[in-house]
Amino acid sequence: MIKLKQISKVVMGVLYIVAGINHFLSPALYLRMMPKALPAHQFLVDLSGVAESVLGILLLVPRTSTRAAWGLILLLIAVFPANVGMAVNPERFPEIPQWAAWIRLPMQAVLIAWAAWHTKPDSQTPKKVYDRHQTP
Repeated sequence: MIKLKQISKVVMGVLYIVAGINHFLSPALYLRMMPKALPAHQFLVDLSGVAESVLGILLLVPRTSTRAAWGLILLLIAVFPANVGMAVNPERFPEIPQWAAWIRLPMQAVLIAWAAWHTKPDSQTPKKVYDRHQTP
């Protein structure tokens, strides 16, 4: 199970790094996703791109991976309104099939569950080591 979890963490980290970089390569898509009620759309698109990339990198570092997974959960919750806006405003995204925009919504729950798995210690982590003067 540990090997599967390690592979999962690497895949997840790389996906978030790439997704974050994509905010800078294709900003127009993300700008159209921004809820109109929010200010500073470009700043928020850039910030979310940096956050995705940094959290993806931190997920790959054993010392910071748990905190990074929690950060990804919070980020996924924060961007959920943009995904709802994409689903209910298909005219703003003619290049994306409407069914795909709607699929993104439950996929957020899957992504949150995936990140949540990485907030928990590995099942085969060694238990507390007792010193020889202590009874188990």
